Amino acid sequence: MPKIEILSPAGDFEKLKIALLYGADAVYFGGQQFSLRANAKNFSLEEIERATKFAHSLNKRVYVTVNIVFHESDLVGLKEYLKALSEIGIDAIIASDIVVLRLSKEINAQYELHLSTQSSVLNVGAALFYKNLGVTRIVLAREASKEDIKKIKEATGLELECFIHGAMCTSMSGRCVLSNYCTNRDANRGGCAQICRWMFDTELSNTPFSMTSKDLNMIPHIEEMIEIGVNSFKVEGRMRGIYYIATVILTYRRLVDKIVNHTITSQDVAYSLAILNRCANRESTPQFFASIPTNKEQYYLGRDEVSNQDFLGLVKSYEEETQMVILEERNIFRLGDIVEFFGPNVETFSIKLSKIYDEEDNPLEVANHPGMMVKIPVPFPLQEFDMMRLKVFDKKDYV
Repeated sequence: MPKIEILSPAGDFEKLKIALLYGADAVYFGGQQFSLRANAKNFSLEEIERATKFAHSLNKRVYVTVNIVFHESDLVGLKEYLKALSEIGIDAIIASDIVVLRLSKEINAQYELHLSTQSSVLNVGAALFYKNLGVTRIVLAREASKEDIKKIKEATGLELECFIHGAMCTSMSGRCVLSNYCTNRDANRGGCAQICRWMFDTELSNTPFSMTSKDLNMIPHIEEMIEIGVNSFKVEGRMRGIYYIATVILTYRRLVDKIVNHTITSQDVAYSLAILNRCANRESTPQFFASIPTNKEQYYLGRDEVSNQDFLGLVKSYEEETQMVILEERNIFRLGDIVEFFGPNVETFSIKLSKIYDEEDNPLEVANHPGMMVKIPVPFPLQEFDMMRLKVFDKKDYV
C-alpha cells in the first residue's frame, strides 16, 4: 500500500510546527503573493525558506499555493517568484492557472506541480489534460463522488489529493463571484468576503435566509478513500488556531495509521467523530462523497456557531522531579475540573485538577487570565506543545 499522506494547512510558522509535530506528513501555505488566502499571515520568501528547512529536518514536505486566477496585471513578478521557490527547495506548488504550470516548466523548476482544487477537476478528460501539462497530483474538486475519484485514479494513475475536513464553499470549489458582486473583493484572487456565511432578509419570510454549507468531515469514509487510491488527505483551515490544527491532524493521523495497520475498530471511528465534531463551531458531514447533499448538509434558516472553549492550555515544559507541568493558560479552568492531556507522543489521559499554582508557587483556585503561566501537578510526563483540554468524552463509552 502506498504511503497515505496527511496534509495540513499552516497559516504561520507556529501552526506549521504544530501540524508537523502532531502527525502531518506535509503542510501547505501561501506566500505573500499569488495566494488565495490574502487575509492569512502568509509567508515571505525568507519565512518559506525557514519553513522548508524545518519540515525537511523532520523528513516532511512543503507545498506552496500559487493558486489565484491570474489577470494580466497579476503576472508581474511571477516568473521571478517561481524561480525563488525552486531555489529554496520546496517540494511542490499548488496551482490552478495554466500560466503557472507553463512558466514552471519554462524555468525548469525543481518542485512538483500539483493542480489546485480551484480547477474543479471532476472527470478523466480534465485530469488527463493536466497530466499532459506536467501535473503529477490533482487536488480534486470538493464535489467529487466516490465513483468520480475511482474512475480518475484508474484512468490516469495520478496522485490524488482530496479534502477530508474543514469548511466547504457554497459555490463550486471556490468558483464564486458573490464576493465580487457584493463587496468588490475578488474571491478568485484571494479576497473572498465569505458572502455565503451572511444572513439575508427575504420578502417571503421574517426568518433570515442562509446558504452556508456545513463543514466537511470524512471520518466515516476514510477507509473507503484509501481503498480507491486517494494518496493525500487534505485538511482545510489556514485561518484556524493551533488547537484545531493539533486536534484534527492527530485524530486523522491515528485513524489512518490504524486503518493501514488493520487495527481499526468501530469504537475508534465513533470516538474520532465525537472529538472532531466538538472541535469546530459548525456541524460537519461527508458532503458529496457518498451522495448528493440535501438540505441536511446546509444551513438554510440560521445557525448557532458557539466558539469552542475546550482548549485550556499549552504545555511549555515538564519538571520530572516535582512532576509539575508548566502550562500557558488559554481558557478558564479551576480546581475540581476534569481535564485531558493529549499530544503526538502521549496517550490521551485525564486527571482531576487538585492543585493549581502561579509562577511564584502561590496556590490558585482558578486560572482566568489567557496567557498566564501556571503550574499543575501531573503524574505522567509531558512534552512541550502537548495540550490540555476540557474532558468531554470518554473513549470507553463508544462501543
